[in-house]
Amino acid sequence: MRRAVIGIMGNYHLVNDEYPTHAAGITNTQAVAEVCDALPLIIPSDPAFIDLDHLMDVCDGFVFTGGRPNVHPEEYGEEETPEHGTFDRERDALSLALIRACVERGQPILGICRGFQEVNVAFGGSLYPEIRDLPGRQNHRMPTDGDLAHKFTNTHAVTFTEGGPFHALYNLTEVTTNSLHGQGIKEPGGRIVIDGVAPDGTPEAIYVKDAPGFTLSVQWHPEWQAARDPVSRPLFEAFGEACSAWANRGTVLQKSA
Repeated sequence: MRRAVIGIMGNYHLVNDEYPTHAAGITNTQAVAEVCDALPLIIPSDPAFIDLDHLMDVCDGFVFTGGRPNVHPEEYGEEETPEHGTFDRERDALSLALIRACVERGQPILGICRGFQEVNVAFGGSLYPEIRDLPGRQNHRMPTDGDLAHKFTNTHAVTFTEGGPFHALYNLTEVTTNSLHGQGIKEPGGRIVIDGVAPDGTPEAIYVKDAPGFTLSVQWHPEWQAARDPVSRPLFEAFGEACSAWANRGTVLQKSA
């Protein structure tokens, strides 16, 4: 059996406000290596450096990570406002095309926070620029004080649809998760199924309807302490199993023949 290779979508960063980089959080690479038992490969988030077909042949699945810049509202037919925050148009262009291509091919994807929002936008959905400004909604943003352990502390429940894939994954209809996002789903895309919500109704878990492969995506950050967290670990294990199955699909077919 071949060990799966999982592409992790990087983010554009300026080191010391002057040196441009593409990077991904170590918690993402750690979750992929330790829980998925796969080889993590950070993807530069710019289509200028990527041939989509070649990338999909190299990697068996993809994690679409969180990131400070937001999906540009032009991607879902709205005008930019100050409330939409900062953007990364290069990542928009690469991620949205890659998500659609993976779903079409049946290649596994896992969307996290911004990546969760990208999956929705990729299938025609839209986003609210700031959840906490909506009547009846809570503040889902990361705490401004404390260390990382405090910022990634579980803060609210997520209730899953009974009989849905997340219910099946956890054998539970409710779990408790962290919350570190400002934006959220406004209108779900045409093939997007909302399978879990926060107490204030904010969508927190989705999948792509009738997709031939793994498409579970979450608004929270399961990569934090993924090997130990009882909510994070099953999600990454299931994703890893899907990526391993993709990596070894030819071997399985040969054995079956």
